[in-house]
Amino acid sequence: MIKPIALDHIVLRTTKYQALIDFYCDVLGCVVERVLPDDIGLTQLRAGSSLIDIVKVNSTLGKVGGEAPKTTGNNVDHFCLQIAAFDETALKNFLTSKGVEVGDFEERYGAEGMGRSLYLTDIAGNNVELRAKIP
Repeated sequence: MIKPIALDHIVLRTTKYQALIDFYCDVLGCVVERVLPDDIGLTQLRAGSSLIDIVKVNSTLGKVGGEAPKTTGNNVDHFCLQIAAFDETALKNFLTSKGVEVGDFEERYGAEGMGRSLYLTDIAGNNVELRAKIP
């Protein structure tokens, strides 16, 4: 039913917002693609065909993930798996038939622009976003 195509993006939560952006750009060659206002606290970096999202922990978006990451904490908010085109209802039915709790489909920005996606949680507690490859 699900056919993975690529990793769309990963979201990193940090208290070192600008330093992390600088590291990925200056050291690893990424380029700033999109910056949302400070209160939202999100900068999206282009990494080839994928995105790396840097989120300020103390911003509106960052607070959703809980307290700041520590050496024993989790700094990855979620990753997004790009999959082959799907019917939204059929995909939700398939996932729920496997015992997976899923969120609602929404329009979200990813490596290929705006597109429909949903969130689920894997068996280890990781948040996973599934989005269709945009034709």
